[in-house]
Amino acid sequence: MNRVPMTAAGEAKLREELKQLKSVERPRVIEAIAEAREHGDLKENAEYHAAREQQGFIEGRIQEIESKLSAAQVIDVTRIENTGKVIFGVTAHLINLDTDEEVTYQIVGDDEADIKAGKISVSSPIARALIGKSEGDVVPVKVPSGIVEYEIDRIEHL
Repeated sequence: MNRVPMTAAGEAKLREELKQLKSVERPRVIEAIAEAREHGDLKENAEYHAAREQQGFIEGRIQEIESKLSAAQVIDVTRIENTGKVIFGVTAHLINLDTDEEVTYQIVGDDEADIKAGKISVSSPIARALIGKSEGDVVPVKVPSGIVEYEIDRIEHL
């Protein structure tokens, strides 16, 4: 089985969602199904069909999360010495050499990526270009509009 890298925060978020689904959502839907059954004829009972559909989504999500967690290789970057190198889980402060704009990205697993929150997937072009580089390095990143050069200003293990 291939291990999928995941940050400790990403694992905690998935475990919290799983707990919510199992302890709150699942019992609520089971109760809704039982209540809808009491209304009689199941063929024309929209509440029953809606609850069953919702149950299917919840069970599917539970299986998906359990699968992701079983394949996860959790990497807690706060326990790794900061050597100034870009590795999975670090937060990299970069300076765009064309615009002098500073951007900050945390390199996370594919499921955790959220560009608006500054989290980029380890398989993204920027992350792939940065991995293994050190503070002070100039890194060319191939983007759709051409090549953008970033200087790695500093690396944090948050």
